[in-house]
Amino acid sequence: MTKDVENWLAAQDAATIETLKDFCRIPSVSTDPAFAADVRRAAQFVVDRLTDAQLPTVELVETDGHPCIFAEWIVDPAKPTILIYGHYDVQPPDPLGKWQTPPFEPDIRNDRLYARGASDDKGSLLIPLMVARAYAAVHGAPPLNLKFLIEGEEESGSPHFAPTVAAMADRLACDLVVSADGAMWRADLPSITVASRGMLAMELTVRGASKDLHSGRHGGSAPNPVRALARMMASLHDDDGRVTVPGFADAATPPDPAIIDAINDVAFDVADYFDSIGAPRPDPLPDGPALLTRQWLVPTLEFNGISGGYAGQGTKTVIPSEAAVKITCRLVAGQDPDAVFAAIRDHLTAVRPAGYTMDLHRHGPGSKAFALDPDMPGLAVAEEILTDIMGTRPLRVAMGATIPIGAVFAAHLDVGTIFFSFSTSDEDYHAPNEFYRLSSLRSGQIAWARLFDRLAL
Repeated sequence: MTKDVENWLAAQDAATIETLKDFCRIPSVSTDPAFAADVRRAAQFVVDRLTDAQLPTVELVETDGHPCIFAEWIVDPAKPTILIYGHYDVQPPDPLGKWQTPPFEPDIRNDRLYARGASDDKGSLLIPLMVARAYAAVHGAPPLNLKFLIEGEEESGSPHFAPTVAAMADRLACDLVVSADGAMWRADLPSITVASRGMLAMELTVRGASKDLHSGRHGGSAPNPVRALARMMASLHDDDGRVTVPGFADAATPPDPAIIDAINDVAFDVADYFDSIGAPRPDPLPDGPALLTRQWLVPTLEFNGISGGYAGQGTKTVIPSEAAVKITCRLVAGQDPDAVFAAIRDHLTAVRPAGYTMDLHRHGPGSKAFALDPDMPGLAVAEEILTDIMGTRPLRVAMGATIPIGAVFAAHLDVGTIFFSFSTSDEDYHAPNEFYRLSSLRSGQIAWARLFDRLAL
């Protein structure tokens, strides 16, 4: 049944690429209020694409933040129903100076489309939208019931997504969730994510005097929040980078043994990894399985940005009144975001030097880690399709990053989630020069078309 659909998609290749470029031109940065109008413009872009695909129901769903988009096409209540997830928002493009071309002016080089959001998640999200449109054009309808829920806050922690799913649970009822968000581990090795770490974000601000002070007049006597903050930050890790916060990982549970097997079987090239990220190779090099275990299965506490005092050109002889650091934690199975936040808060309070005040502000509720039932039937179908298209059976892997939707859908809809994304982890999403392989755009459409067909049986 899919051959005609695949031919239609191939004939639309140039137009689809132009559509993706138009999508990526919209600076839908959800975390910055300055881009609120652009985020809504991106939401409308998705609405228009779903309307083009002839879905009978397409709605903009308002939340207390950025809107979601809900759409459905019930072709036959007796047929299976899948709910397709993705997000239309993107990360901030900073630092702008490190982009080879402007982040919101898409550029194609070597069959790769470079733009912020091209890989995460606009390229992979566009795939099921185009496949739905193809089925409508070729057969008049998809082969199974389709529902879509596309959000606009994934890159800012999805603070309103769980309440939206809970409120719409009856309308979102389905047999399976298929996520267009996510990533394959390597471009040359197909994989399906069966576990991902959770997330917790916060910002620590340390304050000294009530105003900035002259460093000559007050140096040596006035409190310096930069120095205090650096001391507090240093207390959070040991010399090997392991988190030292008491109680931080006490509730962590052992991982699925199948993931350990994948780590041991994958022959991870540690030297190539450090070369690929442009970092000096440690001496001695760490063991491959040990490094992958830390990336996938060990909870982290990372500093994402630090500020305090003067950071412009030249010098300014000032003792700043405050300094701040942005922190994110990746959580593993068993860890609860509330408990982890409390542990970090208690530790920072205990190590705060005398003469300073601090504020630890939490960004959103965070999310728990996610793990997929390894025996879920839809997972086997997805693996078979990837094997047929890519010539190699995909690995079942964990993800060090966070996609909170798996746990949300399990809690409120009581269904599993398959991550069927054609992004790959080397495509510099969240960094300058993000790109998306156009070959993945093409093969992904074939895979999704076959997924629709196989899941309809």
